[in-house]
Amino acid sequence: MNLLLKTSQANLQGQIAVTGSKSETNRLLLLQALFPNITLANTSNSDDSEVMQKALVGNEEIVDIHHAGTAMRFLTAYFAVKEGREVVMTGSSRMQERPIKILVEALAQLGVEISYLKEEGYPPIRIKGKKIAASKVTLAANVSSQYISALLLVASKLENGLELTLEGEITSIPYIKMTLALLNDLEIQTSFEGNVIKVYPKAEVVAKEMVVESDWSSASYFFSLAALADTASITLSSYKENSLQGDSALISLYEKMGVETTFQGNKMTLVKQPNFKFETVNFDLNNTPDIAQTIVVTCLGLGIGCHLTGLHTLKIKETDRLEALRIELTKLGANISVTNDSLTLVATNEINSNVKIATYNDHRMAMAFAPLALKVPIIIEDAGVVSKSYPDFWKDLTNLGFETTEIGA
Repeated sequence: MNLLLKTSQANLQGQIAVTGSKSETNRLLLLQALFPNITLANTSNSDDSEVMQKALVGNEEIVDIHHAGTAMRFLTAYFAVKEGREVVMTGSSRMQERPIKILVEALAQLGVEISYLKEEGYPPIRIKGKKIAASKVTLAANVSSQYISALLLVASKLENGLELTLEGEITSIPYIKMTLALLNDLEIQTSFEGNVIKVYPKAEVVAKEMVVESDWSSASYFFSLAALADTASITLSSYKENSLQGDSALISLYEKMGVETTFQGNKMTLVKQPNFKFETVNFDLNNTPDIAQTIVVTCLGLGIGCHLTGLHTLKIKETDRLEALRIELTKLGANISVTNDSLTLVATNEINSNVKIATYNDHRMAMAFAPLALKVPIIIEDAGVVSKSYPDFWKDLTNLGFETTEIGA
């Protein structure tokens, strides 16, 4: 499905209820599988979370998680500690190009048997679950935080818990802290001192309902819309002012792009600041790489330059996001350069209209570029890819006054 997206709305007003955080949901689904007396509320309706839940409740030998990278990492650790269970973890062709070796080698330090069925270092993999007595693992710190969280989520079910030593500079610390905070909410004891994380064993937890906060990554597109509109007041729910999610950094980042955020209860309102003086932005997104696409597109729409760093994990996402951004922004007339971990956009006031934006099986490419429709008509190819994290995205945009017209390839 290709969508022509345009709007005559320069003034955005509305209220949007955003689905539960995919990051929190997938962590809690795994914890619920380990501790069945946990109940969950406001869970994500994303494809990734549905795939995760299906895998956790099923008994099939072959577990196909399609494009869901989080599910691949978390479930690899989960099945590794399921004594007597043997599964083959596989996924889409792109998933079979995304590395899993770092996590496999970490689990091997604990004595887990995992073998590669095709190319070494990549899915599909065969996992033979076992009871684990070993408790010490060393891991490079500058890898995807999902490898680290995968180990931490299962750690309390290990006979002697887990002591995880991270070597080097740690990437995406907020996501690690989110995982530890969720464990602490279940009264699982943890510590994070220097580069050493400890999770202590716990056989059972007290029955408890865990309410999932709405997804901050999904909120990023509305921050972008607010920044690009002439005037805007967009209210989003359900959000916490002191959130566990790293992407809540959006508040301070978009303040530098003319968006003010206020809270009332579990709702936050984004307001475009009048007569704001825009300047080139320089952001280190080491802790929040998932919002890089949204920010650079916002800057293009505002006619300002940006220099974004800390982006090394973007090359192993659903696509090589840095290269995808370079290609698609260039189509729009942008002057953009990328390295292995950074992106630089030169300010321009010219944006090509009716450009077809390829999405590369990547939900964030589709949603990040959508706000540009406030400036020029734009075509989003394979627009249904948003179901991976935010199935209602296009419906929510139409509620804000956008026109979405399905067109041929």
